Amino acid sequence: MRDVVIRVRGLRMAYGSVQVLDGVDLDLHRGEVFTLLGPNGAGKTTLVEILEGFRTGWTGEVEVLGENPARAGDAWRARLGVVMQTWRDHPRWRVRDLVAHVAAHYDDPRDVDDLLAELGLAESAGVRAGVLSGGRRRRLDVALGIVGRPEVLFLDEPTTGFDPEARREFHLLIERLAAEEGLTVLLTTHDLAEAERLSGRIAVLVAGRVLTCGSPAELAEAVRAPSLVRWDGGELETGDPSAVAWELHQRYSGPVPGLEIRRPTLEESYLDLIEKARTR
Repeated sequence: MRDVVIRVRGLRMAYGSVQVLDGVDLDLHRGEVFTLLGPNGAGKTTLVEILEGFRTGWTGEVEVLGENPARAGDAWRARLGVVMQTWRDHPRWRVRDLVAHVAAHYDDPRDVDDLLAELGLAESAGVRAGVLSGGRRRRLDVALGIVGRPEVLFLDEPTTGFDPEARREFHLLIERLAAEEGLTVLLTTHDLAEAERLSGRIAVLVAGRVLTCGSPAELAEAVRAPSLVRWDGGELETGDPSAVAWELHQRYSGPVPGLEIRRPTLEESYLDLIEKARTR
């Protein structure tokens, strides 16, 4: 088993009488891209802020890179990268100057110019951050998050504003960093296609509890959202498409004309899981 770099057991957090996290258990491994999904108000932001060391007052056991985030110091923080969803900082800084300034605070930072080129920011190196487009500002946020060579990277809606080509390049970068450098990534996103593309495992958090955790395929299996079987003679929703296909094969005594099996997407599985949780 790969090294566990984030370990959470029985994590609870309340704001007054409101229980935000209610017994969360999670393990994240070195080199893993892990996605946290859940509706608004599920507790995702609170959980991530606890792991980042920004929030105290919780109970349970939490270790990130072997330390309790509530008590860890600056050396521990230097091993983390954080890309938040919103930004209002440093609008007057020029792109390269800002990334170089942040890089100077690390012992072994990435080469600034190489990083800007990787993220498609080379042409914007001399531009002030405050006049960048939303997509380019998002790339700058990512550059600031990874310039220090973090061991754990927290990404909150990282590709908001990216065009399809920039999103693909970013996904390839994250996959390479995880595979080649052992970077552990905790991703929160509402883009289910992004989660499915990047993640080895996905956890669904609802009302402060982890409902399920596993690969996208395991999530679909856990939910058992129905598959759609179509053929020239009709269509049928079923939880066991293989059995239906076999029955049709027997009926037609051979190949089934126009046979098509459409299994549930991650988005359909996720929405079905949320709906079931709300109606319990």
